[in-house]
Amino acid sequence: MKVVLFCGGYGMRMRNGEGDLIPKPMQMVGPRPLLWHVMRYYAYYGHTEFVLCLGYGAARIKEFFTTYCETESNDFVLRDGKIELLSSDISNWTITFVDTGLETPIGERLRRVRPFLDGDEYFLANYADVLSDVPLDAMIKEFHDFGAAASMIVVPPQSSFHVVDVAQGGGITGITPVSELPLGENGGYFILSQEVFDHLPENGDLVADACAALAEQGKLYGYRYDGFWKPADTFKERAELDAAYHDGSRPWAVWESLTA
Repeated sequence: MKVVLFCGGYGMRMRNGEGDLIPKPMQMVGPRPLLWHVMRYYAYYGHTEFVLCLGYGAARIKEFFTTYCETESNDFVLRDGKIELLSSDISNWTITFVDTGLETPIGERLRRVRPFLDGDEYFLANYADVLSDVPLDAMIKEFHDFGAAASMIVVPPQSSFHVVDVAQGGGITGITPVSELPLGENGGYFILSQEVFDHLPENGDLVADACAALAEQGKLYGYRYDGFWKPADTFKERAELDAAYHDGSRPWAVWESLTA
C-alpha cells in the first residue's frame, strides 16, 4: 500500500527559536532525521511507495533525498575508486513530493494528494514525527477483519498531569493521573480507504471531520497498543529519542532485526 506522510507543519514547539529553520521531520534522531525513521519502519513491512505532503521546509526535505548518501548508514566496498554498496536504505523506494501548502490542515493535505494514490482502495497515512514498533501487519489484518473504512492506533494517555474532580462548592473530591483514565489517544499510523474522502470537506481535518464521521457510522477501528510509541512534538521529546538511539534502545527500528 502507498504511504502518505504529513510533513508540512511549522513544528514551532520543536524549534529553538526563529533562527532555527529546520522543519520538524528533518530533526535528527541518531544519524538520520525523524522522517527517515518513519519511512524505514514502513519499508520494513514492504510498503515502499511514499507520498510526502510538503509545506514548511519543503526544500530541506527534497534536498535530503535528492542528495542522499547511502554510505552513511550502509557497509560498502571501495574498489578502483568506485563504491559498491553491500546494502541499501532507499534504493527500492518510490517517493512522490507534493507541495500541499504552508497553512494547510492535515485533512486538506490529504485531499490534495489524492490524485497520487492512483485510486487504490486502501492506503496508509501517518504523521512524520511519531515513532513506534506497532506490528503493522497485525493492525492491517484486524482492520480488514473489522470491515472498517479507517483505523488508527490508540495509545494510553501520555500526559503527566492529573484530572481533578471539583464539587459544586469548590471542594476537590478526587485526583486521578491522566495516564490512569480509561481513555486512549490517537496515535496516528492510519489505515484508510477511499471512503475517507467522502467525509473530508475543503480545508477539513482528518481526525475531527473524517474519522469522527466514520466513528458515528461504526466504521472507524481503533487498534489498542500499549507497546512503544513516542512522539517527537517538542525539542525535549526529540532529544529523548536521540539519546535512546545512541544508547542502543531503539525499539522503533524494527528493520535492524534484518541485520542482527
